[in-house]
Amino acid sequence: MIIRIIKILTLLATFIIVIGLSAYFTLTFLIKSEDTVVVPKLIEKDVVYVLEVLTDLGLNTKVGGSEYSSTIPKNHIVYQDPDPGVEIKKGRDVKIIISKGTETILMPDLKGLSIQQAGIVLEENGLIQGQLTLTYNQAQKKDDVIAQVPSPGITLQKGERVNLLLSLGPRPKTNMLPELEGLTLGDAILLIEKNNLVLGEIKSFYQVKKPKNIIVGQEPLAGYRVLEGSRVNLVINRKYSPKDRNVLSGSLGVRLFRYRLENGFLKRRIRIRLNCFGVSNDLFDDFMKPGEEIWLLIPGNNDATVFLYEDDNLLNYKIYNA
Repeated sequence: MIIRIIKILTLLATFIIVIGLSAYFTLTFLIKSEDTVVVPKLIEKDVVYVLEVLTDLGLNTKVGGSEYSSTIPKNHIVYQDPDPGVEIKKGRDVKIIISKGTETILMPDLKGLSIQQAGIVLEENGLIQGQLTLTYNQAQKKDDVIAQVPSPGITLQKGERVNLLLSLGPRPKTNMLPELEGLTLGDAILLIEKNNLVLGEIKSFYQVKKPKNIIVGQEPLAGYRVLEGSRVNLVINRKYSPKDRNVLSGSLGVRLFRYRLENGFLKRRIRIRLNCFGVSNDLFDDFMKPGEEIWLLIPGNNDATVFLYEDDNLLNYKIYNA
């Protein structure tokens, strides 16, 4: 009896398994028999072409918006979902985003701006500073923009270069270099400054037949036309003397310059300028009280000239020979 019951249960279980497998394979066959398609590559394709392709495949097109792109032309696809190669059923949605092309702007007006301000405006608008050309201009200050290419108001794509014409300021005036030979150093300097020129290097050279401490050479020569601000080098007729060393005790390679303001009631602006190695620098520039004294160390390894200005007037000078 028990054996018979076991046989019946075994047959019943086998029947159930067969029925289950049949249902599984039938359902699988029905699912697989439904139409499926492989999503094609849509990125970089024209939107009209994409609509036709998706319609022919039985898929729905879902536009998710548009965005600027520097690499994909306008009205072409920049994004798709699902990705190319994915197998989906017909009737499913395919999301796309359409390119608006490269972002464009109107060229701003840079005329009259400084090069620093123009650079900021270009950067804010996604443009790049291109070639810089320089020229003198009476109306514009130095480093201000005179003109630009492209012109203001033209439609540009971001990332384009903009060429600028910059001002060097008013063209410097030219003066005919005066005759300085035969003058004292002080008179020569006054004449140099009067012509808006700059004192350059001062050298010493002794000529027996000419008076001492006068100018015996100049560069450029007298009569040359030079731009304002040009340097003028001088040669002074001066004989070396050990007395001129006046080396400060305990120091090597330096000399001492001392100046004491005369007694009085008012402060005066004192400026002490050193010319050495062809370069002029202010060693002191400040107001001094009457009776106040200043001590300065002067390099002793080359010809050095110290100029003393009181209230911007050349008061005196002293040459220190090496």
